[in-house]
Amino acid sequence: MKCSPLHERHIQARAKMADFGGWLMPIDYPDTGTLVEHTAVRERVGLFDVSHLGKASVTGPGATQFLNSSFTNDLTRIDDGQGQYTMMCDANGGVVDDLIVYRHSAENYFLVPNASNTSAVVDALIATAPTGIKIDNLHESYGVIALQGPQTLSVLKLLGIALSLDYMSFCTATISGHQVILCRTGYTGEFGVEILPTWDATRNVWDAIVEAMKGFDGALCGLGARDTLRTEMGYPLHGHELSLSITPVQAGAHWAVGWKKGLFTGSEVLRKERELGAMRVLRALSCLDRGIPRSGMDVKNSQGEVVGTVTSGTFSPTLKVGIALALVKPSINLGERVTIDIRGKECIAEVISAPFVPSHVR
Repeated sequence: MKCSPLHERHIQARAKMADFGGWLMPIDYPDTGTLVEHTAVRERVGLFDVSHLGKASVTGPGATQFLNSSFTNDLTRIDDGQGQYTMMCDANGGVVDDLIVYRHSAENYFLVPNASNTSAVVDALIATAPTGIKIDNLHESYGVIALQGPQTLSVLKLLGIALSLDYMSFCTATISGHQVILCRTGYTGEFGVEILPTWDATRNVWDAIVEAMKGFDGALCGLGARDTLRTEMGYPLHGHELSLSITPVQAGAHWAVGWKKGLFTGSEVLRKERELGAMRVLRALSCLDRGIPRSGMDVKNSQGEVVGTVTSGTFSPTLKVGIALALVKPSINLGERVTIDIRGKECIAEVISAPFVPSHVR
């Protein structure tokens, strides 16, 4: 089991720890808990340690063309200093991982994949890289700290940073004497940044941000709140809404595929699936009865037939109802009512458009 560079800080704060992709990470903190931490992010500001996320670099002549043939989205649509959400698929169109690619230049990219999939992404790139392209696994070279919520700008100002970045852009900055990569990204649906110090500098940077948050009633947040926040936004989680058996077309991630660009791994399968229509599609479900949906539960239509499966489910701290993302037959439309089998009890839910709550990322 690997540990974050902030492991000692979490132990000192008496965090509840659990395995996330082979990393021991905080679920929540005893003085707050997931509901309070979630609310802090929606209303004020919260701080997450997500150092378990992968990091890798791809450099060399032709890096743009190489990555464009490896990932689904079209890298030619972003400039230096910008990031792009994308996916790596296998030959069958299944998703190896979803990740963010940051462009330093046409020959220098920085990747942030999911923790458990970092090796798979790096190994696949190494196996197909042409001569002159260098791929480095930097998983334990950087920490990742996510500062999220409406008071993010105020916290950064106390740290001496006047942020003017557009969403999905990045720059370098200095916090507590340490140079960091500052990215206008996040996984909560709120205005925020993700901060990447070097591994050894992560504790000092974390401490400085914790101190700056005190005046705004900020909260340390665990991965429990990260999950409820992302589910309210309808954001996919690999292993749930995306996987080797779930394609971007099925997951409704058409916007993260460069349909007009050339060939990329899995492109022929995905284009055919898009043309013919997916056999299942991702839908957002809002419960009308009491009950909390969970991954793996059956979804039934009005005739009682099983039409799909919940991929992610939770209690929404914002809406105070159970919510879910589910892969269902394409005949299940917006506005329709379905039932979710919650441990033998049928819970009525309405099919709605995600996100469940408004996005404030911009």
